[in-house]
Amino acid sequence: MLEMALKFLTMNNFSFLILLMVMTGLFSACGPKTSPVTHQSIAVEAPFDMPEITVPDFSACVRLDITEFGARANDLEATTAAIAQAMEQASAAGGGVVVVPAGEWPTKAIHFRSHVNLHLEADAVLLFSGQPEHYLPSVHTTWEGMECYNYSPLIYAYECENVAITGSGKLKAEMAVWEQWFPRPEPHMAALKELYHMAAQGVPVEERQMVGNDANLRPHFIQFNRCKNVLLEDVSIENSPFWVIHPYLSSDVVIRGVHVLAHGHNNDGVDPEMSQNMLIEDCVFDQGDDAIAVKSGRNQDAWRLNTPTKNLVVRNCLIKNGHQLLAIGSELSGGVENVFMDNCIVEEGAKMFHLVFIKTNERRGGYVKNIFVHNVKAGDIRDGVLGIETDVLYQWRDLVPTYERRLTTISDVVLTNIQIGDVQFVSRILGEEEMPVKDIRLENVTYGALSQEAHIHKNVEGFEAL
Repeated sequence: MLEMALKFLTMNNFSFLILLMVMTGLFSACGPKTSPVTHQSIAVEAPFDMPEITVPDFSACVRLDITEFGARANDLEATTAAIAQAMEQASAAGGGVVVVPAGEWPTKAIHFRSHVNLHLEADAVLLFSGQPEHYLPSVHTTWEGMECYNYSPLIYAYECENVAITGSGKLKAEMAVWEQWFPRPEPHMAALKELYHMAAQGVPVEERQMVGNDANLRPHFIQFNRCKNVLLEDVSIENSPFWVIHPYLSSDVVIRGVHVLAHGHNNDGVDPEMSQNMLIEDCVFDQGDDAIAVKSGRNQDAWRLNTPTKNLVVRNCLIKNGHQLLAIGSELSGGVENVFMDNCIVEEGAKMFHLVFIKTNERRGGYVKNIFVHNVKAGDIRDGVLGIETDVLYQWRDLVPTYERRLTTISDVVLTNIQIGDVQFVSRILGEEEMPVKDIRLENVTYGALSQEAHIHKNVEGFEAL
């Protein structure tokens, strides 16, 4: 006992607490007997059977200030190490809140552990390095629906449970290098071709190493990869190398009160992908691409993983800029069903193409069904209220071949109570002759000036405009 007591004097307060818990039997060598993390169940109304969503509650957990672990303003190495150590100890205790106090704190990649809440206090800024080498070694992640090993997302949670990012502080990415990676020169396109062929041919994911050789596959800002019980609340996010928030193969996810400001290339606001039981509410999106971009994997990889994006509710959000309010695809090979968007506003002057845009092609397969969009207000839109296109391939049309042709079934899309400004058309639906788009209903859709036909359709069955 005397030897153990002497050791206490050299430990920080949290280590002292853990050792006391061990001595008193509250904490075993295999971890805590009971976790201080509790759960909150959220009931969400939707026009389909929506399960309650379970998110973690850290109110009974210990709070660990990163300065107690050596974090120092303007010290990248010290702050990075402090965050990692605080997360490790919080997780070891069965749950903890890692606190980032006011000030600007530079950091490299942050890798989550289970049972941790990263909490940014008012006026706190986590400033993420713009140097690619600070996001190595490579991790198991994705690029546009294909799994690979690439640069770590700036914030990365892999196979974690009970994780959260909360508080009124800011997450900010330095962009000087990532902006140079926005163009798609030949080495980048060659890397995309290589990844496409590896995924189509079933090359094991661990062999799909995409770092180096000027591949320049930019990382996501936040990726929850194969996680459960996730909460992202109140924080602001500024800038992003790629997609901003990416829940991937995750379940029970709540994104609430988040502000996104990111006008870079491919800066979607939130990309739910092969994830289920999600709520996005009371957020502000101001980004350079789609606000909500629903995905479910690309081609053979998604068929292998066989997990649809399902049970997603988006409500009470404000969109200041973005290509689409709600985009689905083109990576939708795992299927998308049960999506409900309600009471969202697109600001006047937003450079938006469609309110709802569903896109796929002959390589995707998958399905889209039970999509409901209610109570949306917007100003002028470049294209129209609803777009559905089944031959969207972009640069991939001539870059790579079709390994296997699979068409996408699209049905049961309902838009009601839509108020919008000037448009080219109300709906443009371009289905496949072999597999028409089915059962689309627009109800109480009002609009300003119309520059083309109201409804431009090809291969559509069961369309109603009431």
